[in-house]
Amino acid sequence: MPQETQSRPQGQRARGGSLFRSLYVQVVVAVVVGIALGYFCPHAAVALKPLGDAFIRLVKMVIPPVIFLTVVTGVASLSDLGQAGRLAAKSMVYFLTFSSLALVVGMVMANIVRPGAHIHASPATLDAHAVAAYTAKAQAHSFSDFLLNIIPDTVVSAFVTGDILQVLLVAILFSISLSHMGARGQAILVLLRQLTQLVFGVVRLVMYAAPLGALGAMAFTIGRFGIGSVLHLAFLVATFYATAALFVLVILGAVARWNGFRILPLLAYLREELLIVLGTSSSESALPSLMTRLENAGCAPSVVGLVVPMGYSFNLDGTNIYMSLSALFIAQATDVHLGLGQQISLLLVAMISSKGAAGVTGAGFVTLAATLAVVPDVPVAGMALILGIDRFMSECRSLTNIIGNAVATIVLARWEGALDTERLAAALSGRISDAEADTPVLTPIDTSTRTRSAG
Repeated sequence: MPQETQSRPQGQRARGGSLFRSLYVQVVVAVVVGIALGYFCPHAAVALKPLGDAFIRLVKMVIPPVIFLTVVTGVASLSDLGQAGRLAAKSMVYFLTFSSLALVVGMVMANIVRPGAHIHASPATLDAHAVAAYTAKAQAHSFSDFLLNIIPDTVVSAFVTGDILQVLLVAILFSISLSHMGARGQAILVLLRQLTQLVFGVVRLVMYAAPLGALGAMAFTIGRFGIGSVLHLAFLVATFYATAALFVLVILGAVARWNGFRILPLLAYLREELLIVLGTSSSESALPSLMTRLENAGCAPSVVGLVVPMGYSFNLDGTNIYMSLSALFIAQATDVHLGLGQQISLLLVAMISSKGAAGVTGAGFVTLAATLAVVPDVPVAGMALILGIDRFMSECRSLTNIIGNAVATIVLARWEGALDTERLAAALSGRISDAEADTPVLTPIDTSTRTRSAG
């Protein structure tokens, strides 16, 4: 299947039939129906939780083969393996820079707005048992454990557990070995590309269930926790959403403009993925389709295959904003004064713990527990204050995470000279149909319109 497809003239975006056949519209309707069910029929809505869980499990089922095949076919096709190593190093520098910046933004906003200043909760009255499971899980995931966990017990176990970094490691090793086979490896590479087409066909089938997954997950969230559970802590929720929006529109927006594209058209291009994440509160639910969309927006498959999986573990901008903002909220709510030096120490701990809990279920809350556990000034029991609204905040965390990884992929592709700028412009201006954007990329991008390496 050819990777380059003819772009439609400006304004002639394909809709694939009637409006309601669009996945975007179906997910919007599902989210609205889920909210209504959760509000008016909470008991029935809670029973729909398996729909959301089943969809997320379906997506997680296809993530390991998607990552493996994308990385192997992408890296093995490179003429210079040093390019892959250079890309990985640049990615880590980018991730560490913007993850740290996200922590600082959260800290600054918490000091300016002070969302917990008027709560005055006594640590002695808080239910520490409510968060005991999270603190125990945090203690079991130190940074050294995280590093060792990157290495799977066996090659097969990486696919059984579905750990993104384990699969990525196996894929990189296989791709290096395949590239060293030279002409003898071409038959294997052709077979892997055919398997890629097969796996992405499965992904397309799974995405048909996205509306049901979004309906079930949203109905459960509203039915279980209720909109009323947000109201008494609405100021914190609003502060978090506003901070995340500021980070995306101002900071990531500036990075995007500096690299030749705009953030709002990118959000419009990824609208289906963002709605799926909003409905399911999981950024992993949109990982396969995000990779396909970025490839069809002009990013080389080799770049997408490395940067996106790494970003899902190391570039969690939304989670980092949540961590610093929530930690300072708990300190303010429990009348614990933290000086500048103590806040900087908290950020340093958060930078490490955010990597140690990467890939753990409920990573945002677990990471927060791991951070507070080694900062004695702030009571860990204070996490009980935000336990009831964490589900609502997880949606914003996931949205910010996926946007940050999309921007990172395009920027790093440009720096590597692996970005088709004409293709990107066509995608962000709406001249590529949804059907074209969701078609897997199976052959190398035409390099005639790629950017030159920016260093």
